[in-house]
Amino acid sequence: MINFNGTLLSQSEAKITIANRGYKYGDALFETLKVVNGKIFFWEDHYFRLMSSMRILRMDIPMNFTMEFLESEVLKTLEANRLLESAARVRINVDRGEGGKYLPLNSTAVQCNISVEKHDDPFYSIDPEASCVVDLYKDYFIAPGLLSGLKSNNKVIQVIGSIYAKENDLDNCLVLNTNKSIIEALNGNLFLVKGDKIKTPPLEEGGLKGVMRKQILELLAKDLNLVVEEASISPFELQKADELFITNVIKGIIPITKYRKKTYSSDFAQKLVVKLNAKLRLL
Repeated sequence: MINFNGTLLSQSEAKITIANRGYKYGDALFETLKVVNGKIFFWEDHYFRLMSSMRILRMDIPMNFTMEFLESEVLKTLEANRLLESAARVRINVDRGEGGKYLPLNSTAVQCNISVEKHDDPFYSIDPEASCVVDLYKDYFIAPGLLSGLKSNNKVIQVIGSIYAKENDLDNCLVLNTNKSIIEALNGNLFLVKGDKIKTPPLEEGGLKGVMRKQILELLAKDLNLVVEEASISPFELQKADELFITNVIKGIIPITKYRKKTYSSDFAQKLVVKLNAKLRLL
């Protein structure tokens, strides 16, 4: 079952038309949530990121789009799909409806749909035997700025980058901006560990304003033995790093095991995921 503007519909009924602006122009935003036993992980951060993104895109936010309303609609959709008592992946998609060319005909026609699917892992874990081999994706670059950091439906670089990774037997790729600084991975934010120093690219360089990135930075800030920095990461620094890891809400922390001829440990990431799960138990 799909939730379309508060109404539950079957997969066959939940169709958008070719006039939908999200389909025609990428005039849409989305949030991907992890929900376990009816508890939305970091819901407040997701909600405020969505509202902020809608304002940046000059979408008229409906009066009923409160945190409580959207949460109840997510839970209603999970219950309809018999996923309220298990782990699930949820996508909230917001678009500007239909009509117009580049200029919308009806700026108040914002609509929302919610889809859900089963997810196998209720908490975050790292498989010490898993590999994550990466390289740089250099066919195209992302421009620095606020728009690049939105979770909009325009994810063409992530799509073709993922195809490139598969064609080259890679598990992921690192994306660069037009200044040739590394800003993120294809599916999450990047952290670099060198001794007691932790770096992650600043958001103004064009990377995603990740919800899990925020959680990790908050955890790191509590450790007085670490020096945490939001600063540019050059490709040259990757070879000197002790660890690299990717973060996103669905997977949590994904250690990178190899970049070109350099291999990495995951000791720091293993300890960090323990702290992350401890934080979740307090939510």
